[in-house]
Parts: sequence; C-alpha cells; structure tokens
Amino acid sequence: MDLKALHYFVEIVNCGGFNRAAAKVHISQPALSKSLNQLEAELELPLLTRGKRGTSVTLTTHGELVYQYAQKLLETKQALFDELDQLKGLNQGVLKLGLAPLGSAELFAPIIAKYRRRFPNIKTQLLVRGGVQQTFALQQGEIELATGIIDLKQEFDGIAIHSEPMVVVLPSRHPLAALEQIPIGQLNGYAQILFEPEFTLHKMIIDACDNAGVTIDNPTHVNQPDFGIALVAADIGVMILPKFIAMRYQLEGVVSRDLVDTDLCWRMSLFWPKDRPLSFAANAMIELLQQHLAEKQ
Repeated sequence: MDLKALHYFVEIVNCGGFNRAAAKVHISQPALSKSLNQLEAELELPLLTRGKRGTSVTLTTHGELVYQYAQKLLETKQALFDELDQLKGLNQGVLKLGLAPLGSAELFAPIIAKYRRRFPNIKTQLLVRGGVQQTFALQQGEIELATGIIDLKQEFDGIAIHSEPMVVVLPSRHPLAALEQIPIGQLNGYAQILFEPEFTLHKMIIDACDNAGVTIDNPTHVNQPDFGIALVAADIGVMILPKFIAMRYQLEGVVSRDLVDTDLCWRMSLFWPKDRPLSFAANAMIELLQQHLAEKQ
C-alpha cells in the first residue's frame, strides 16, 4: 500500500474536500482524485461519500477505520524519518541557498529564520544574485536550491511560493495617475525604469510590452527597487513592480496603479535541478517550506 496515497486520503478528510486538499498538498485535483480511486480499488472498498464537485466528503464505515490506521502509519513514518535524520547527521552540514534579490527579504526571511531555529548546527550559505546568474549557479552546483521567477519545465523541480499582481509606479502628477487601472498599452511613449538585464523581471517586462505594442526607448536601469522608486519620484520615468514591493517602498509624491490588459504576473518559486540528489540540509528546507505554506492556508 502506497503511504503517499494514504497521506492524500488523510488530507482530503482533514480538509473536508478535494479542492482544499489539492491546494494543501500541491497537486492537481484530478491527480488527487485518481490517487483516491486507486486506493479504493486496491482495498476493494469505498472510503468516502463524495459531495458535488469534491466540495465535501463523508467517511464511510470502512473509511473511518482506514482513516484511523492511516494516521497511525503516517505518524510512525514521520517518527522513523526523524530518527534516521538524527543518525544521518541532519543537525550538521551546509545549506547552499540562492536568493533572488527581489522579494526574498519579504517572503523568505521568515522561512530561513524558522530553519535556523530548527537546525541550529547547519551552516547557511546564501547567494543573492539576479535570476539569470542564479540559474547558472544552480546548474554549476554552486548552490543546491534557488528562489526566483522560473518556468518549471523539464530541467527543474520546484514549489510555488507566492504570486503577486503587477502595478505601475509613477509620479502623482503623471497624466496616467488619474486612472485607477493602467492598460499596459497606455505606457507607450513614456520613459521607463527597468531592472538590470540579469534580473528575470527585466525580460518579462520587455516581452509583455512588446506583446502590447509598447516601445521602450532608452530605459534607465537599476538593481534596487527603492532606488528605482526614488527615480520615479524624481520624474525620470515610470516603473513596473510587483504590488507588495511597490507598497513597501512608497514615497511621497509617488502613486501606484494596477497594471491591466496583460498576463504579466510575478511568481516566486523555490526550485532545484531534476535528477540531482540533494543533501539532507536541502531536503529539510524543502520539507520546512511545504509545512510553512500548508500552515498559511
């Protein structure tokens, strides 16, 4: 019997349905349903009575018994792993983590703090670089894990951490400041402030503007969001930023407006190369992040 299938079954029950359980364990709802169907087929017993569209579930008599034993099995598994971790020296070692310069302070600092409290004897090496350099360092083995904006395809596995809408930061006297929302096409002809090319967001913004027919002539480049917003205040240009970053560095005389008519969105993930074994320290960070995300839901 697959313990992962039992874990999914327990989460469906604990969450009261498929929708919330799928979000908690970070798999699609169809995959979760398939796992439960396979478990029921293996046991040759129905475990749940399903509501409409997986919005609610009720344990059958057989399901109640399986649920009780599944919890005990999963607790035993975790106790086994905890003891093995001690034998393997998880309380020692080095975590080599690459951090994106944009958003890591807001999103990842609390996770690193929790990691340090849980594993005080593990040394932490943090590498802060732009997305392009971050990916290269990961490929070269300088780091084991990295945070950033990346399309998780064949080369990488990862966990989505946060998604944030984009805003246009502009002087309060700017002609577009009168709008509540700014269609991306309206930015054509206005000077822009962009991050340096080593930032993944640099190419994302250029591609989004190209798709909308927006020309960016002679942009001003920065590597810090606070300096970029200071240049906005000085009327050098407008700047596209993730909303929570813009809110953090607000200045007098500067406003932000939602960017619309584009699918541009800032999505941070923790990622690592596929088919490459990770250290115990790196796996501990992945597990801790998954727990952290589950607790926030």
